[in-house]
Amino acid sequence: MADTEDGSKPKKIVFVTVGTTCFDALVRAVDTQAVKEELFRRGYTHLLIQMGRGSYVPWKSGGGDESIAVDHFTFSSSIADHLRSASLVISHAGSGSIFETLRLGKPLIVVVNEDLMDNHQSELAEELAERKHLYCARPQTIDQTIANMNLESLIPYTAGDATPVAKIINRFLGFPDD
Repeated sequence: MADTEDGSKPKKIVFVTVGTTCFDALVRAVDTQAVKEELFRRGYTHLLIQMGRGSYVPWKSGGGDESIAVDHFTFSSSIADHLRSASLVISHAGSGSIFETLRLGKPLIVVVNEDLMDNHQSELAEELAERKHLYCARPQTIDQTIANMNLESLIPYTAGDATPVAKIINRFLGFPDD
């Protein structure tokens, strides 16, 4: 890994987000030594965890030559800046977080919250993983997913054109075609 002009390693941030939910299982999973060591081994220097409404508080550390620096916060008025500065995003399976990250072209691991009833979010995450736009994991498999991921194999996501669908809906509702 190339050093910066001042001799330090370039900053490679892993941003973890649970959105507005409580997803302590994800926060707890990324706070394990196994996950931190695997991220550090892969060249990541910082782990920033947005912990939402959860009660589990991750361990903060300063990092250094032997470990990844860890910080956390509960909420932010916008996570867009955190997403933009991230080298890797680990997210809950909320569609807003997923598509915002994919639109920015960031590598993404989506972690499904198995405690949710009627979990349609897992269907979205698994479908996008099958299409190779992201990786899908469970809290208990996040360390193996990180160890086995090949970010070069991910296919960039391109949003579809919703114009034809909008025209059909407008026609159905009696609005004139433009």
